[in-house]
Amino acid sequence: MTAIEQENQSALPAAARAVLYVCVEQGRQMPALATERATAEGKQFAKSRGLTIVDTITDPYGEPVPLRRKGWTRVRGMAERAEVGTVIVRWPAAIAPEGSQELRHREIRWLHDHGVQIRYSWEPLARDGEAR
Repeated sequence: MTAIEQENQSALPAAARAVLYVCVEQGRQMPALATERATAEGKQFAKSRGLTIVDTITDPYGEPVPLRRKGWTRVRGMAERAEVGTVIVRWPAAIAPEGSQELRHREIRWLHDHGVQIRYSWEPLARDGEAR
């Protein structure tokens, strides 16, 4: 990204800036396909809602505790510094897997407390709006 692009993005209100967070299980036959799909879907989601993705952050799938993931820690840092107003993920399990719902809810509450919303890009969840 050029310095001009960075300057233009930082001039946007936080509500219009989003970070795309991708943490998906890799397939055996085509390991990059799930990440590529989640990334493309997230970008399309942002575009259709007038959001500007300022960063795409990925983590390897498998660590259930979000705070133990380098990428998720970066997402939190961006939220804490008010660099973004939205975090886009494909579905709730990207934050914490199904067996760890309390960890997921804790992270969503933390983001809300910092003025950041979570939005799901997967179409059946995208229609419902923001995560609660």
